[in-house]
Amino acid sequence: MIGGGQGAFIGAVHRLAAALDGQYELVAGAFSSNPDTSRATGQLLGLAPDRVYGSYEDLIAQEKARPEAERVQVISIVTPNHLHFAPAKLALESGFDVVLDKPMTFSLAEAKDLAAVVTATGRRLCLTHTYTGYPMVKEARQLVAQGTLGRIRKVYVEYPQGWLSKFEEGGENKQASWRTDPTKSGISGAMGDIGTHAFNLLEYVSGLRVEKLCADINTVVEGRRLDDDGAVLLRLSDGASGVLVATQVAAGEENNVRIRVYGEKGGLDWMQADANTLLVKWLDRPTEIWRTGGPSVGSYAAHNTRTPAGHPEGYLEAFANLYRNFALTLQAEQAGQPASPEALDYPSIEEGVRGMAFIENVIASGRSDQKWTDFTV
Repeated sequence: MIGGGQGAFIGAVHRLAAALDGQYELVAGAFSSNPDTSRATGQLLGLAPDRVYGSYEDLIAQEKARPEAERVQVISIVTPNHLHFAPAKLALESGFDVVLDKPMTFSLAEAKDLAAVVTATGRRLCLTHTYTGYPMVKEARQLVAQGTLGRIRKVYVEYPQGWLSKFEEGGENKQASWRTDPTKSGISGAMGDIGTHAFNLLEYVSGLRVEKLCADINTVVEGRRLDDDGAVLLRLSDGASGVLVATQVAAGEENNVRIRVYGEKGGLDWMQADANTLLVKWLDRPTEIWRTGGPSVGSYAAHNTRTPAGHPEGYLEAFANLYRNFALTLQAEQAGQPASPEALDYPSIEEGVRGMAFIENVIASGRSDQKWTDFTV
C-alpha cells in the first residue's frame, strides 16, 4: 500500500475491503511521505520492519528486487489525487498490478498517459468506484442490459453530502484541507470528489454514455477555492437524457447516493441508504421490491452477495467486491484461464479516463456561456 498512514480515512477502508475475503495479505507499505509516520503505521499493522518504506520509490524498487515468489503482486494507492499518477505509472512499469483510489489522476492528460502505460505494460488496474460493487446496483445494470425496461429514456443520479456546509479547511480537518485545495485535488472539488462517483454510477447502470452536457457549478461557502455544489443536464447515447446532482453543502445529508433509470416499459430506483433494496416500477402493474439474496436476482448480484437474504450488505462489502473481483481476475490469468464475466466486472482504466474527462468537461461547461457542450475525451 502507498498512502493510508495514521490519520488517513480511506486507507483503513481499503485494508478492510482487501482483507474481507482472504484474497490479499498486506505485506509491505509506504504509508506516508513522512518516514516516521510510515514506520509507525507499519508497526501498528504488524508488518516486518524491512518492508515498511519511507517513499513509494523505495517500495517499488526494493519489492521489484525481491525474488518473484516473495515480492508484492498488487500495489494499492490511496494517496490524495495529485499523488496518484506517478506511483501508479512506476508500479505498472515495474511489473505490478494496481488498485487505485478515484478520481484516477490529477488531470485528464495524466489519465490518458496512464491508459497508455496500462496498454504498453499489459498490467491491470482496478479503480475503486465503490458504489458499483453493491449487489443490487449490479442487478440494476443487468436488468437494463437485458432490455427488461425497454429503451432507456431518462436517468437521474444524485450524491448529496453536507459535511462541507461550513468552512472546514485550514484547521484540524485534514480531509477538508486537501480535498478543497486545487494543488492537491485538481480543478474540481465536489464534482471531482463525489460527482465522479455519480457519473460512473450513471454510465455503469444505464449502459449509456454521456455525449453532451450543460453544467451549473457553484462555490457556496465563502473563501472556498473549489466548487462545493453543482447540477448537470446530460444528453446520453441512444437519445436518452439525464440529470446529475452532486453537492457537499446539503446540511444534514450523509452519503445517500441514489440512481433512478426509466425506460419505455418501466423504471428502477436504488439508494445507498437502503442498499439491499431495488425498486422496479412498471407502467401497467404494481411496483416490485427486489432484495439482495432473493431468489430471482441475476448472476452478477448473486456473485457479489455474501450473506443470506435479510442481512445488510453494506459499504465495506461493496468495496470488497471490487478487490475480490480484481483478485479473481488476476488468479485466472496466472492459471492461464479466462476470468468469468462476473469477476471481470470491476472499474478499470476506461472508467478512470472518462471520470477525468467528466471533471474537465463539467468545469469547462460551468465556466462557459454556451448552453450545451460536447463531452470530449
